[in-house]
Amino acid sequence: MLKAIANIMSRVAPQRATREVSPSSAASHAPHGSGARGGRRAVAAKFDSAQTTADNRKHWANADGLSPNAAINPEVRRVLRNRARYEVANNSYAKGIVLTLANDTVGTGPRLQMLTDDAAANRRVEELFEAWAAAIDLPGKLRTMRMARAESGEAFGLLVSSPGIDSPVKLDLRLIEPEQVASPHLPWTRGARAVPSEADGIVLDAYGLPAAYRVLRQHPGDVGIWTGPGAGAEPAFDTLPASSVLHYFRPDRPGQLRGVPDITPALPLFAQLRRYTLAVIAAAETAADFAAVLYTDAPANGEADPLEPMDEVELEKRMATVLPGGWKLGQVHAEQPTTSYAEFKREILNEIARCLNMPFNVAAGNSSGYNYASGRLDHQTYFKSLRVDQHHLRLAVLDRLLRAWLDEAALVEGLLPQSMRVRGAATPHTWFWDGVEHVDPAKEANAQATRLTNHTTTLAHEYARQGRDWEDELRQRAKELALMAELGLPVGSTEQQESAPGRDEEQENQAHAV
Repeated sequence: MLKAIANIMSRVAPQRATREVSPSSAASHAPHGSGARGGRRAVAAKFDSAQTTADNRKHWANADGLSPNAAINPEVRRVLRNRARYEVANNSYAKGIVLTLANDTVGTGPRLQMLTDDAAANRRVEELFEAWAAAIDLPGKLRTMRMARAESGEAFGLLVSSPGIDSPVKLDLRLIEPEQVASPHLPWTRGARAVPSEADGIVLDAYGLPAAYRVLRQHPGDVGIWTGPGAGAEPAFDTLPASSVLHYFRPDRPGQLRGVPDITPALPLFAQLRRYTLAVIAAAETAADFAAVLYTDAPANGEADPLEPMDEVELEKRMATVLPGGWKLGQVHAEQPTTSYAEFKREILNEIARCLNMPFNVAAGNSSGYNYASGRLDHQTYFKSLRVDQHHLRLAVLDRLLRAWLDEAALVEGLLPQSMRVRGAATPHTWFWDGVEHVDPAKEANAQATRLTNHTTTLAHEYARQGRDWEDELRQRAKELALMAELGLPVGSTEQQESAPGRDEEQENQAHAV
C-alpha cells in the first residue's frame, strides 16, 4: 500500500510544480532581458494596481519613470504655461479662482514685527520697512507672484537697485516670467543630454543647490526676439548669483528645480466645462431660432394639402392667418439646458477647485447650497492651505527680502538704530497676515473671552489671528482710554455700570483711568 501511494505522489508532484509556476513568475526570476516579449519581463505582482491588463493598458500608457526635471522639461513647461494662461485669460471661472487664491493668500500684504530686545529699534525698523514696502508696492507684487505660480508654475524676483524709489533704501523687487530664466546655450530638444551642473537656467553647485541663474535680458515672446533654437544668434543673458534671485514655486517631487502651474490637473476640466456650456447654448439657440413649424398628423399622400418641404414663411407680429388644410402650427421644444446642467457644472467646478484645496462655494462664488456648519467645515481645509502658502511665501520671499533690505539700510548713515546696523546679523521677527472674519462675531467674541479667562490663549495670539500687532493695539487702546477719561466718557457699557451700584466718584475715576 505505501509503495502504491509513493508511486502516485511521484506522478502528481511534477504536475503540481508545473501548475504552480506561472509564466509570469518564471519570467520574474529569469535574467534581465530574457523572455518571449522582446526582452520585456512580465511582472509577478500581488498588487492589483501593478497588473497590466487589456482593460487598463491604455489608461496607464503614459506612466513613465522619468526624473522630476526630465518629466517637466522646458518644452513640457512651455506648453503647460501657454495653455494655463490662455484658460485663465478666457475662462471666467479660472480667472476668478486664480484671483481669489492670490487675494486670500496675500490680502493687503504682510506686516513685519521685529522681536529683538530693543523695543525702540523694533518700532523704528517696522515703520521704515512698512514705508519701503508701500513705495515698491510689495503687496501687489506678492499677489502677482502667487497668481504666476498658479497659472505659470513659478515666479522669479530680481533684487535690484532703483534710484527712483521714494525711500531712503533703493532696493527693489523686479518680477520676471519663467521664460526669461533659461539656458540658451543648451539644446532644448527633447531627449538631449543636459549639462549636469546646469538645469534650464539654474546653475548648480557641487551639492546640487542653485548657485546662479541665467536670465535673458529680453522676454523670448517679445516680437522680433529669438524664440528658440535655430532662430538666429544666441540671445543676450546675464548670470546672476543666487543671492540676488528669488525663486517662488512649489516642488512636488524631491530634486525638482522648476515648477508647473498649480491648475495643471484642472486644465482638461476647464476645457470640458467651456465646451459643454457652449454646446448647451448652441442647442438652445438652434431650438429658439424656429419661431414656429407646420406639422400634420395625416399619413403620407393623405388628405393634407401639399406643401414644399423646408419652405420658409415670414410671420408678422399680432397677425391672424389661415393654415393649409390638414396642417397645424407648433413650436420646437427646447431640450437644453437639461435639468442636470447645473449639477454637471457644480461637479466639474468642485473637481477643478480640489487641486487648489479650495471649497466649491469659494471657487464658484456661490454659497446658496450651503448651511452655516458645512460652510465652516469646508473652509477649515482651505484656511490651512492658505497658512501653508503664507509660510512658503515667508521662507522663499519675505525673509530673504528682509535680510537684503536690512543690509541695504545699514549702508544709509543714520537710518537704522545702532543695534540693527550689523550686516548679516540674526534678526528675530515674525509676519502678520490679514485675519479671517468670523461669520458670527458674537460667538467668536464670547469664545475669545473664555479662552483669555481660562488662560488657554494670549492677547498676542488672538490679535495675530486677526492680522494685528498686539503691542500696537494695546498702545492704541491705552490712548483711547486716557482720552475717554479726560473727556469724562464712560468706559464700560451701561449695563456694567448699573450692575455695580454704590461706587463713589473716586472709584469711577480710577476705573476710567485703567
